Amino acid sequence: MVRPAATPPGEGHDRLTRAALLRCGGLAAAALASGARVPYAFAGPLRYGGRQLGGSLSIVQWTHVIGGFDLWFNGWAKDWGTRNDVDVKVDHITTTRLPALVASEAQAQKGHDIVGFLTPPTAYEDQMIDHGAIVRAVERQVGPYGTLGRQSTYNPRRRTYFGISDTYVPAPALWRHDVWNNVGESPATWEHVRAAAPALKAAGYPLGVGLSNEPDSNIGLLDLLAAFGSFLQHEDNTLAIDSPATVEAVKFMVDLQRRGQTDEVFGWNQASNNQFVFSGRGSLIVNAISAVRMAEDLQLPVADNLWIWPLPAGPHGRLALPQSTNIYSIWKFARNRETAEKFLADLCIGAEQTTIASKLYNLPSFPGAIAAARLRQVAAADTHRPRGKYSILTTVAARDTRNAGFPGTTNPAVDETLDRFLIPRMFAQVAQGKLSAADSVRSTAREMKQIWAKWKTAGRV
Repeated sequence: MVRPAATPPGEGHDRLTRAALLRCGGLAAAALASGARVPYAFAGPLRYGGRQLGGSLSIVQWTHVIGGFDLWFNGWAKDWGTRNDVDVKVDHITTTRLPALVASEAQAQKGHDIVGFLTPPTAYEDQMIDHGAIVRAVERQVGPYGTLGRQSTYNPRRRTYFGISDTYVPAPALWRHDVWNNVGESPATWEHVRAAAPALKAAGYPLGVGLSNEPDSNIGLLDLLAAFGSFLQHEDNTLAIDSPATVEAVKFMVDLQRRGQTDEVFGWNQASNNQFVFSGRGSLIVNAISAVRMAEDLQLPVADNLWIWPLPAGPHGRLALPQSTNIYSIWKFARNRETAEKFLADLCIGAEQTTIASKLYNLPSFPGAIAAARLRQVAAADTHRPRGKYSILTTVAARDTRNAGFPGTTNPAVDETLDRFLIPRMFAQVAQGKLSAADSVRSTAREMKQIWAKWKTAGRV
């Protein structure tokens, strides 16, 4: 059993600057004059009493996949700006264009104040402020940072936070209840999936766990590895992939591919598994609920039978990677740093609104931002058939979802492994008969060892 990482001690700036204290008025100024330690705290909307921050704030983030969410976010940001006398501008950009924009801003040392990422921005850690004070400010209001968010944004070697996560996106199993029911099975465990695979494929409804160079394949295969007790790294961020458990998981997947998958999975892109389900052919994929929401919005025939389920359990239980982890980071060259920090603190404190506006696509990285009873109420109120289909997100998602690189922290070595799609390749070259399972695991481990050594030498792991 892997123990959760201990809460790291406070680091970085933990007090307001003198200028900010003067803006905050009499009590803060008096405390400063007396030599008392004034906490760096934001405490939610109207903490500053409005019209005391001033200036402008620029934000860029990815275009959300849930219809209406970006309009809601823009409205929330505008209202926040009105309360705090800040001109807030939000730019939304496609996920394919965001990396190039971020790289150009980093090189030019100018651009937006805040960048919203879908994955931990470990490559830009040196260019981001330490967000530790913001984390502590949010924790004072809503309670502890969740393990997933903390380990996605914290560097234990440097004892700093290179971002803060307001929400994450679970990636459960999405399955056709009607066709599984016809073969008398459900995807409760990976053994159940293997048993049902031949009948599902024979009936024209193959499985769809990706084996190609795209992010959804990373997620599904790392989930499978975890179910067999295999991880990229240990809790101390040392390499762990070369293990008998990894070989066992690869052999299982190769058998599953032969029994019940479509060979299309070797050439899939990020949209393919959604299209696979929408076509009416797919019986199971691993994906965020956006696929179900889109099927509902388009009133596709499969919508009512597309159910949400915890990932199948394996010999070592179940753990799941998020589809994405929403992380905001403030550049060191941000023009209005204090305003950016206040904005992100209030956004995280108010993450209940984000969860509702996203139709449960985003869940809070600070669990206390929404009461458990309230989250269950929101899920139960959804009227799509079958009623209560989203309730699984209120319990299992929070319990099972972990950061990329768990049980260690997300770091540049983990990110490089995922960006190079070494894990899908490790599985695919065995499924395609190019290497044995043991040889493929050893070969992948050698490449990963070089990656870990490089980043360790750079002081990043």
